Amino acid sequence: MLAGRVIGVDAGGTKLLAGVVDESLTVEHRAHRLWRGRDRRQVLDLMVEVVEEARARAPDARAVGFGIPAQMDRRRGVSLGAVHLPLDELPFRDLMSERLGLPVEVDNDANVAALAEQRHGAARGASDVVMLTLGTGIGGGLILDGQLYRGSMGAGAELGHMVVDLDGPLCGPGCPNRGCLEAVASGTAIGREGAEAARLAPESPLGRAAAEGRAVTGAMVTELAHDGDPAALDVLALVGCRLGAGLSALVNIFNPQVVVVGGGVMAAGELLLGPAREEMERRALPALRNSVRVVAAHFGAESGMIGAAVLALEARA
Repeated sequence: MLAGRVIGVDAGGTKLLAGVVDESLTVEHRAHRLWRGRDRRQVLDLMVEVVEEARARAPDARAVGFGIPAQMDRRRGVSLGAVHLPLDELPFRDLMSERLGLPVEVDNDANVAALAEQRHGAARGASDVVMLTLGTGIGGGLILDGQLYRGSMGAGAELGHMVVDLDGPLCGPGCPNRGCLEAVASGTAIGREGAEAARLAPESPLGRAAAEGRAVTGAMVTELAHDGDPAALDVLALVGCRLGAGLSALVNIFNPQVVVVGGGVMAAGELLLGPAREEMERRALPALRNSVRVVAAHFGAESGMIGAAVLALEARA
């Protein structure tokens, strides 16, 4: 039986979200931060800061759960490597527990998002689930036969680093590949394709915004697409097709009942997910595509924070 309150923390590539969460998964307080710096000390200090803000609203919090964008050695609580944050070879669990004076649970951010959605969200009741979290990069989580799959040491399910284009753009600084799903279908990719679309269509709202000196980001492209800008809509359709190609491979490999797509990029909704679903259906094996649902995360961009809280709650049950 779950009881008490905990703090869940989702550390993304560009921002940090913490929440006070009770056993019914009601979020009682949220604390947000953007990264102020990217060296290790600054990153860890900001994590402590956001937890302490949340803790001030919940002094009875029993534990803290973290979802971080890193490959994890769960046995030791060590983050082995990370693309977007300087967390390589860090004894994260013990270090944060010492600094916070509370028990700490930690896992990959997409793993905990998958946990939230399979236990309580869009994939509730399903035993085989693929989770993709789309943000600055793309994270992956797997629930297989009802269990969170982490690989031999806990660092598995890096689904965003599946190569879908051998000659595609370089991936992030911590990845040696070109053409990873992350490189072609993340929020970063939407911004890159949006900048190119603005150049090719200077009279479009997207082109005019770029000409005014505004940074072309995934969020801007999504906003203009919702406003009906054809150039922005084309960008989301293109990136959605690439996402769908990746989904078809995952469906063929894992035969999930549900594929859940979450993260901040899902502010695009069906403008992105619709083309992705259609491309998956064109490419996946018929028997498998007919038995899978591709849905948006129930908890939206908060799946990681809720999942980190679930991790801490279940460890204390």
